[in-house]
Amino acid sequence: MSAAASSLKAVMKAAALQGVPEATARIFGHVIGDGRRSGHKILRRKAIGAKVLEWYPSSVCRAYPGFTPGEEERLENLERKRRQGKGPPKKGHGKRAAKRK
Repeated sequence: MSAAASSLKAVMKAAALQGVPEATARIFGHVIGDGRRSGHKILRRKAIGAKVLEWYPSSVCRAYPGFTPGEEERLENLERKRRQGKGPPKKGHGKRAAKRK
């Protein structure tokens, strides 16, 4: 009888020890790992996306859809180079056209 009681006690103890980690994980919101890698550590961190977005200034292009910031500067540089005689040739008057003649 003592052998049966001790084996029953061992079975109950094993069942209790197996159920305790699962119960604590459910109660406290922990994840029981199976030894493989998971992204849980990263997912557990606080999200920082909103703070990163606040750090950078809002884009002018979103406020004014037709506006491109570099376009005005490019056109000014092009006009200045044309006045100096260093701008691009007109269509049909480039190097290739000069070679054909």
